Amino acid sequence: MTVSAEDYLAVVTETIGRVAESQREAVGRVADLIADAVRADGVVHAFGTGHSEALAMEIAGRAGGLVPTNRIALRDLVLLGGEPADRLGPMLERDPSVAHRLYELAPVRPTDVFVLASNSGVNGAMVEFATLVKERGHGLVAITSAQHSGRMTSRHPSGRKLGDLADVVLDNGAPYGDATLPLPGGGAVGAVSSITAALLAQQITVEVVARLLAAGERPPVYLSANIPDGDAHNTALEARYAGRIRRGS
Repeated sequence: MTVSAEDYLAVVTETIGRVAESQREAVGRVADLIADAVRADGVVHAFGTGHSEALAMEIAGRAGGLVPTNRIALRDLVLLGGEPADRLGPMLERDPSVAHRLYELAPVRPTDVFVLASNSGVNGAMVEFATLVKERGHGLVAITSAQHSGRMTSRHPSGRKLGDLADVVLDNGAPYGDATLPLPGGGAVGAVSSITAALLAQQITVEVVARLLAAGERPPVYLSANIPDGDAHNTALEARYAGRIRRGS
């Protein structure tokens, strides 16, 4: 395999097809979980660190997505928790202690569910956050790389990984190391986990909406803010979840 845009496209296309087929049943189970939560006036909280934060952005607060969604991020410690900006850094995701403060800062109710994304599934903050979510009785969905996580040792004191704690685990199909095109002399280029995680996030959203429509309900779905009447439509729906969903952080 050479290193080219065409080769990367071929790998991405194959991976997307494989993930879509292999995760079909699991996506359905996730959709059931979230649809039930939405019917019970629950909110979907999405959390990812590093590049997995893109998954949370895919779920929470975008056109065509569910309105009852909230994005949790490590920077909430600063923006909402009053901690100094230098608290943030690339190693923070390995610190289990930050999970407790993040959960405290989140506007959580008992009917809410969580979607957590981590390609490796082993960092301390994510595993500890997942542990808290399950201890408090919430539904939990994990999006991770089965291949990468399977070759890693947990960085959490319990020895557990994100996938060990979830009610449903979705495999994003990324290889160990995420990048797909080998380079001469070692290493690789062309990561895929963000692309396949976005696919899974959108499939979940579509399946949740399909379930609500089948039940004769009107799904609470965002319009683009950049079309006429988009703001008015979105503001009216967001009012139902005042204080429970955050936008703009």
